[in-house]
Amino acid sequence: MDERYVLRQVKRVSGEEIDIVIENGKIAEITPAGEAHGGQEWEGSGAYVSSGWIDMHVHAFREFDPYGDEIDEIGVRQGVTTLVDAGSCGADRIGDLALDASQAKTNVLAFLNISRIGLLRIDELSNLEWIDKEKILQSIRTYGEIIVGLKARISKSVVGASGIEPLHIARSLSMETGLPLMVHIGSAPPDIREVMPLLQRKDIVTHYLNGKENNLFAADGQPLQVLTEAIERGVHLDVGHGTASFSFKVAEAAKRNGIGLNTISTDIYRVNRMKGPVFSMSNVLSKFLCLGYALDEIVAAVTSNAAEWLGRPELGRIQVGDPANLTLFTLQHKSAVLVDSEGEERMTDKVIHAKGVVIGEEFIKCEIRA
Repeated sequence: MDERYVLRQVKRVSGEEIDIVIENGKIAEITPAGEAHGGQEWEGSGAYVSSGWIDMHVHAFREFDPYGDEIDEIGVRQGVTTLVDAGSCGADRIGDLALDASQAKTNVLAFLNISRIGLLRIDELSNLEWIDKEKILQSIRTYGEIIVGLKARISKSVVGASGIEPLHIARSLSMETGLPLMVHIGSAPPDIREVMPLLQRKDIVTHYLNGKENNLFAADGQPLQVLTEAIERGVHLDVGHGTASFSFKVAEAAKRNGIGLNTISTDIYRVNRMKGPVFSMSNVLSKFLCLGYALDEIVAAVTSNAAEWLGRPELGRIQVGDPANLTLFTLQHKSAVLVDSEGEERMTDKVIHAKGVVIGEEFIKCEIRA
């Protein structure tokens, strides 16, 4: 990329058509469409531009199977400029994730799994001896620049006979470190009515639209009281689609009941990227378009809302003087079948498709299955 680079004829989600001038990796000018000049040009031809997409729940530690993948495969090549690894690594391997992140084009942040073994195995909280407080504190001291919170997966297959105790320990660790929790919810036990009251302001409940029996909605689609009370306390709702954690029916119930979008995330890793039902961030965003959410709500859920939670407002805006951090995407009018984690299908005639990202002085074309 030349020192001066012009993104020409792109448009904000509001519909405003603009040119964006990038110099030395920073946004130098934002002008009405057609008015910027000089340097190398990229003709947007009406593509949308937003601040770089943020995926708040991914598994980006390539060595783990099944919950792992290459950082840039689920990052910049999907239109995602910042990803947040959701507890793939505990204290044993967070240094290795940090090293991988330093070599990637995608910006990487992480929730530290409270189990030191992380997702080396999928029952990482079944043995309380794997929760090593001193190692957690040391990891935070050493890798605090990327650690944004603590992760506890609180569902039957993860905790085993430990029940709700790992969440009590996680709460104590959160209070001591000042870091919020991201809590995975799934099959009981523990019952969701035990889990939710332990979450506080700024904690994240991920998989809140899952279709399992132990979910946050009653059989008639009404939100459980523990959900509405958590929202009132300031608990953050994160989608975390994943292989088994997103239901169209539950999402439709949430929308009917005015349960708003906080952040849309993929819970993507190698298997559900290649074989579905996740495939890509574009695919997940298209599902919310199909559900009837407005484009500006959807884009906010992967830009400004996420940036606000992270305390990094510069990641969620397009502003002169900031480092270039942009996602370019289109809204394609074509028929497509969208599938949730339950195998339920919805037909749509519009899909969101990531075209590329700009990070600093580099334009990277997306390579995804939308």
